[in-house]
Amino acid sequence: MKAGINYHKEMEKLLLELEKEGRFPSLLLHSCCAPCSTACLERLAEAFRLTVFYYNPNIWPPEEYEKRVREEERLCTVFPAREPIRFLEGSYDRETFLKTVKGLESLPEGGERCERCFRLRLFEAARAAAEGGFDFFTTTLTLSPLKDADLLNRIGREAGERFQVAWLPCDFKKKDGFLRSIALSEEYGLYRQDYCGCEFSLRERREQKERLSAP
Repeated sequence: MKAGINYHKEMEKLLLELEKEGRFPSLLLHSCCAPCSTACLERLAEAFRLTVFYYNPNIWPPEEYEKRVREEERLCTVFPAREPIRFLEGSYDRETFLKTVKGLESLPEGGERCERCFRLRLFEAARAAAEGGFDFFTTTLTLSPLKDADLLNRIGREAGERFQVAWLPCDFKKKDGFLRSIALSEEYGLYRQDYCGCEFSLRERREQKERLSAP
């Protein structure tokens, strides 16, 4: 897929078409964490019947996973939407994640290991969306300024084609989406982590902190 596509404009165009047609379709939103969900839910809540799908077997350690998933579930119960937001938790299958990234453990965050992790999670989201009969699926991952929206949209569309469910193009960081997520996280008193999630990103984050604190 060619570079330079404005996925946010693609999404806005689709939302406008749905509004004109009077449609209110279902959407499975794969979420990486509650803070990132906030701004995404705000943009989608009036256009879709939403189900948040928490599938992140990369999260480590288990107590961190539990903290994040319960915070996500709590957000779904209090966030305003046209219809109540449903919550669906995927399996916490750490072994699947480790097999997926085997041999790439020492790579820095943002490289091939992360791409494989994205594929694992988005293909599982597509499978869940197809099995649940959803009209669309998408992900909160594009909210992060550190993540490649073009890559995520390419993977999402590929997964959608595999499972025959429509991918909603997105780049939620556009129009100050990330800044909005920070404000909403404070408003809802959400726990905000300081590393992406896996044990390798945790190790990298700790090493960064050690370097910064060194005399």
